[in-house]
Amino acid sequence: MAQYLVERRLMEVSKRLSKAKEELAVADEQLTALRDVAEEARVRSLVSETPLAAKESQEATRTAEAMSGARDSLALQVKRLQDEIDELLDKLLPSGP
Repeated sequence: MAQYLVERRLMEVSKRLSKAKEELAVADEQLTALRDVAEEARVRSLVSETPLAAKESQEATRTAEAMSGARDSLALQVKRLQDEIDELLDKLLPSGP
């Protein structure tokens, strides 16, 4: 692949990586908040022992689990993009003797 094409691709992937990292940071914050909400709902459910509190606890837990899956997907995307950048950088480096 021509060097300028590799450089162009590297810039594109770098932008995507930056955006994915930002999204991952937001997802981490949201996951922390949702886990806190789920834990509070779990404690309320244990204390009140009402069907409504139990349902709220289950819903909060499901929401936190869904966000965890989304966060894991973003982390995987960041890893793949970083791997792609590493491969592109390898193509730019001159080969050994």
